[in-house]
Amino acid sequence: MVLPKLAQRPAGSYHVTVLSDGASPMKHDTSFGVLTGNAVETISFKAGDVIFREGDNALDLFVIKSGQVRIQIGNRTVAELAPDTIFGEMALIDDEPRSATAIAATDVELVGVSEKQFLFLVSQTPYFALKVMRILAQRLRKTNKTLG
Repeated sequence: MVLPKLAQRPAGSYHVTVLSDGASPMKHDTSFGVLTGNAVETISFKAGDVIFREGDNALDLFVIKSGQVRIQIGNRTVAELAPDTIFGEMALIDDEPRSATAIAATDVELVGVSEKQFLFLVSQTPYFALKVMRILAQRLRKTNKTLG
């Protein structure tokens, strides 16, 4: 059998790292730190500040550059998020109001990503889109476990 030209590679021309569970490290890569570089404009909130409220209209998703963010539905904490994590993405994807309230658990620096920037990243960098889908899938699985 002859493989298509693009699929043929000389032996030893590439290296694939496999984790102990047999998965590729890219499968577990959900960090968005690349969007929080030194020259990027940030928004700062003090511990306890409300970043957005459940029901608000959405203009941006956020990447945590530093600090911790608590996500709440009503008075119930549903997530504590660390640096290089995104939040607020659902409202950009489905054009619905915010589904939860985001509160600065500590002093935080955030990088805002507008809908226009988000759509550009999704269309030009499929890996970015895959990472967003992985985050959504992880959060859905966690919610399913909590409810199940």
